[in-house]
Amino acid sequence: MNGRLILGSTIVGLILLAGPVAAFFAPEDPRIWQTHPRNMLPQADHWLGTTALGQDTFWLLSWSVRNSLMLGVSVAALATIIGVAVGLLAGYRGGTLDRVLSFVMDVLIVIPSLPLLILLSSMTKGQTSLLAVGTILVIFNWPFPARQIRAVALTLRERDFVNLAWFSGESLGRILWRQMVPYLRGWAAANFINTILVVVAVEASLAFLGLSNDNVPTIGTMIYWALKYQALIAGRWWWLLPPIISIILIFVGFFLVANELAERLRVNPARTQ
Repeated sequence: MNGRLILGSTIVGLILLAGPVAAFFAPEDPRIWQTHPRNMLPQADHWLGTTALGQDTFWLLSWSVRNSLMLGVSVAALATIIGVAVGLLAGYRGGTLDRVLSFVMDVLIVIPSLPLLILLSSMTKGQTSLLAVGTILVIFNWPFPARQIRAVALTLRERDFVNLAWFSGESLGRILWRQMVPYLRGWAAANFINTILVVVAVEASLAFLGLSNDNVPTIGTMIYWALKYQALIAGRWWWLLPPIISIILIFVGFFLVANELAERLRVNPARTQ
């Protein structure tokens, strides 16, 4: 295995163990305030100490990482699936359908999603649910992969093996799935992981600005509460550093894995024709 893939997989594995996996074993709901003595230093009973709100920092971090990754994976999966399907359909069929779908892609691409999320958060007074945030992110993230997939589909539809499948009577779905999708596996995997990082960053930015639902533990809301209670000024590094380090590790680990997957899943057209 490539060294970058080993390093990236190790980081991602540690993130999953400390986040989604560990969250299932939390002894109590870390969202509840005043569960433990406040501002305790890291020790045997509290590995990362406690917050000024009386929460166990480690279990709060586990829930935060889990919720951030759940949002990122859900949005990335939907955006990638929709983008690949629409892009292939537009590129292969062409004509009026291609022009209509391309127009929709272009409109959604030029509209920035962050200002809309800020507007939505202001209208809901900072209590926007993760479902609403995720829905908006899906709407504005699928056109990017769709645009790139469309360009690939325009070239693939002229290949001999695609024409042979069409003349053999294969349906549209089988042509797209069996003849074109194999060329896009590496790109789709990389786009999926990159979209996870985009979603995590956007949610963290909203939460940092106080525009997300601060009652739902995420990496962003954890940083928000730490800064609101002056953890940086008070020197309570055990409250502020863990979420910051976590988001850095998420970006580094997923980035390394995405690059290697894109290379390993790449299909050689000359070999498959």
